[in-house]
Amino acid sequence: MAGGLHPNSTFSRPNFFILTGIPGLAGAQAWLTLVFGPMYLLALLGNGTLLALVQIDSTLQQPMFLLLATLAATDLGLATSIAPGLLAVLWLGPRPVLYGACLAQMFFVHALTAVESGVLLAMACDRAVAVGRPLHYPLLVTKARVGYTALALALKAVAIVVPFPLLVARFEHFRAKTINHAYCAHMAVVELVVGNTRANNLYGLALSLAVSGIDILGITASYGLIAHAVLRLPTREARAKAFGTCSSHICVILAFYIPGLFSYLTHRFGRHTVPKPVHILLSNIYLLLPPALNPLIYGVRTKQIRDRLLGTFTFRKSQF
Repeated sequence: MAGGLHPNSTFSRPNFFILTGIPGLAGAQAWLTLVFGPMYLLALLGNGTLLALVQIDSTLQQPMFLLLATLAATDLGLATSIAPGLLAVLWLGPRPVLYGACLAQMFFVHALTAVESGVLLAMACDRAVAVGRPLHYPLLVTKARVGYTALALALKAVAIVVPFPLLVARFEHFRAKTINHAYCAHMAVVELVVGNTRANNLYGLALSLAVSGIDILGITASYGLIAHAVLRLPTREARAKAFGTCSSHICVILAFYIPGLFSYLTHRFGRHTVPKPVHILLSNIYLLLPPALNPLIYGVRTKQIRDRLLGTFTFRKSQF
């Protein structure tokens, strides 16, 4: 028995769990809706607008913008997989979630996070080709290859994340129904399991290191190639222009990996020193901040998107 629990203190697999939100904050939780609510609204409006622009404007239907649309669709899915339930818990207090729905949320949160990391790597490779081999870019990076890349990332995410809910579903006994978290995070559910959870712990650690580690190495290598190509350009203006094409992507990478790194480190190594509410706050910020920031970053820093947005608003204003 895990944790030395007596058999009488366990019960069979529940029909539902109870999400508590952020333990220790009590009534102050409701105020956090003023933080996470606008973040979710920004994610919906920003990513929805980006997808609409790419759909209606043929000049934006190029590989770079199709990758951006893939990122926007992933962000929409990621934010929607967590935010409605999170806001309900924060505003209304602890709420039940069906066992099957909990496992489904666990799958989608982790799968979409893996897809997002993979899309950022694909975008880094795209920029490396655009800067390093600009004359060959139209031949090497095509719409079809972007489509195949998106499909491969989705299939990879499904394949590597499906074991998460399956490893939990094999357990028949739990020591509590209450999940001290704002959503059905894998390790938060595993903490309730009665049994040997070594496989769950090892797979979670291996997956975190493998997915994020490999993607970060790939992104670092891509930017190494970019830096090498930029430094070979003859003038400062040319170097600034070439590097400027990557600035938006660098900001998006930082927005995704820095909160993720803090969340991961506090969970793995700060369990006994960092308060539980901080763990949960960081994990929610990690999932909601990038979807809220990404469209703002690309909307402000990418000339084609900025011009298309301004053109749309100017056209509508002229109609009135």
